[in-house]
Amino acid sequence: MDAKSPAITAEPLVNASNDAVDQPGWRSRRGDPSLAGMFGSIQTVKNGSFWRKLLAFLGPGYLVAVGYMDPGNWATSLAGGSKFGYALLTVALVSNLMAIVLQSLCARLGVGAGRDLAQACRDSYPRVVSWALWLSAEIAITATDLAEVIGTAIGLNLLFGIPLEIGVIITALDVFLILALQAFGFRWIEAFVVALLGVIAACFAIQIAMADPDWGAVIRGFAPTTEIVANKEMLFLALGILGATVMPHNLYLHSGLVQTRGYGESLPEKKEAIKLATIDSTIALCLALTINASILILAAATFNKTGKTDVAELDQAHAFLAPLLGSSLAPTLFAIALLCCGLNSTITATLAGQIVMEGFINLRLAPWLRRMITRMIAIVPAVVVTIWYGEKGTGQLLILSQVVLSLQLPFAVVPLVLFTASRSKMGPFVAPRWITALAAITAVVIIVLNAKLVVDFFAGG
Repeated sequence: MDAKSPAITAEPLVNASNDAVDQPGWRSRRGDPSLAGMFGSIQTVKNGSFWRKLLAFLGPGYLVAVGYMDPGNWATSLAGGSKFGYALLTVALVSNLMAIVLQSLCARLGVGAGRDLAQACRDSYPRVVSWALWLSAEIAITATDLAEVIGTAIGLNLLFGIPLEIGVIITALDVFLILALQAFGFRWIEAFVVALLGVIAACFAIQIAMADPDWGAVIRGFAPTTEIVANKEMLFLALGILGATVMPHNLYLHSGLVQTRGYGESLPEKKEAIKLATIDSTIALCLALTINASILILAAATFNKTGKTDVAELDQAHAFLAPLLGSSLAPTLFAIALLCCGLNSTITATLAGQIVMEGFINLRLAPWLRRMITRMIAIVPAVVVTIWYGEKGTGQLLILSQVVLSLQLPFAVVPLVLFTASRSKMGPFVAPRWITALAAITAVVIIVLNAKLVVDFFAGG
């Protein structure tokens, strides 16, 4: 839907895949695609080298990767690195491996079934279940948006001295950035996101070089330890990192974005599309792991090393970097990277919101209206917390938003695993058993950890 579309429309949209035969396991035929204006808009290479074909598919994975390094992730990684040093690097690694498995299933569902995860839920479950899952997905997107609001506002404050309260309100205007990019086409959105990711990576590369971490301790930090489960405070932060890494809205987002490629309808074309889309997301998530680990390593090498074990707020980290690293460049780079993260997350959260709303309840809103609704929902608690509790409250709210995301994960992960493991739904594109087994283990780990968190919370832990 482009910027000239009406705010709400009930008119049928053209679906290039409606003529394709659906698998019998779905309750209804495929409806109109989400992100209809972008559906199949990017042509792929039918003939040529592997690299030329892959180049046409590169893009959606990087938009998905943005969700794995949003401002909420920064808060949990900073808190984990300053409090426990390099110990939680193993959580970042495991979370990223989980993400690679789950995102590969998203690509398989989107291409093989021709449905994003939201549409698949609508076409499989009774209305009451589908609407409950929709509500869960909206809560996850709101939590994501809340992190972006706070992170972007803090970035504006650190770079330009704009008060947090005003910065929170300014974030509502980023909808015009999205509309401008959409007017040029989806490839421009992807290019913008990749460019900002490059800036973020460069900023952290310089800061890590300045911090000069203990690389032996970094390597040991990737080894798992039982203390993560036994220590309730460490578990809370570990779940926050998990929620910030494997994000519910990314599962809906990826299964919709892969359909922006015009890969064709034949069996060989779709199988190749699944392969190339999986490679795309895997490469992008490796970049996400590098940046996530860099945030935690930076916190461990600067704050934990000097005894500052309670750094959880982004503005705290910014203030401490200059005296600890002996350079005023470090905090500036930190603020620039934070602002870039906020802008990137804005784009992907908007697209995920469209996919969720259109897929679950077939309600189609113009991008600007959808963005304003979700942003207003996030702005209210952000403004209240900023005014009443100040900067410390915003840091705690960031971490809490990531735990909320972690609690929402099972409601997206379980349906995804079940759909892609069903031959009646996926036909020849059903997931191999070993991938389903890994995804099932991932789902069980997430559910068990979340259950322990809830038990500890009500037990007064």
